[in-house]
Amino acid sequence: MKESLSLRFLYHTIPGRCVLRVLIAPGISKLMGAFLNTKVSAVFVPGFMKKNHISLDGIEVPEKGFGSFNQFFYRKRKEVIFDTEETHFCSPCDALLSMGKLEEGKVLNIKHTFFSAQELLKDEKLAEEFRDGWALVFRLTPSHYHRYSYPMDATVVKRRILDGVLQCVRPIATEKFPVFAQTAREYEVLESPVFGKMVQMEVGAMFVGKITNLNRSEEAHTVSRGEEKGYFEFGGSTIIVLLKDSQTISVREEVLARVNEDGEIPVRVGEWIAEKAIV
Repeated sequence: MKESLSLRFLYHTIPGRCVLRVLIAPGISKLMGAFLNTKVSAVFVPGFMKKNHISLDGIEVPEKGFGSFNQFFYRKRKEVIFDTEETHFCSPCDALLSMGKLEEGKVLNIKHTFFSAQELLKDEKLAEEFRDGWALVFRLTPSHYHRYSYPMDATVVKRRILDGVLQCVRPIATEKFPVFAQTAREYEVLESPVFGKMVQMEVGAMFVGKITNLNRSEEAHTVSRGEEKGYFEFGGSTIIVLLKDSQTISVREEVLARVNEDGEIPVRVGEWIAEKAIV
């Protein structure tokens, strides 16, 4: 993947890293998020759509148009179709997918980054349960649809919000810093009848004003396959799903065949990407 000159400046030069230190401050991100919620920010929508080849076909467009850039950014589709077979694991979002095996608590070579489950979850006991499991990393670029859903029927048994530094999640950033262990993130622990205990985590990125999850109840509750979980405001973001080793999944050959030169697989929300492996 060819990175822009601005990103190379920020992550590969000393002056750039000084600028980066300012940019990733929570106050700057909140200020940017506040501006992108104003009516004035809507002026940037046409140019952004053209640059990123975004179509509004199938999108719920307000009668008077989008009232802000963020309202456009977390636009909602009129219909999202999920595969219904209970043994099928569906993508929770539109994204670029990469996968890694957890070995001794580490994720091996996901965009050149090593991070421990303990650092990611900030929960030693929970991290130990996923010690030899799998991590599915769904990287959303600014051009992606930024609403996400639950990939299967499950019970939410725990949720946690972790403050952090809002970093860029593009590969050039993960080469320099343990991004996923630093960034602001939220996660839920899910109990699935088919896939067992798993974690679904949302990771905020630079200039994302906030992660908006629609149900933040602390009480255990059930969720359904395809139920919308929430959305991101402006920025590239990431969703990470952790699975236990005992709940191994088999990725579809048709999906693996789409891998790009960066080792990532384009996937679409609701798409059947894997199934419960027979072991």
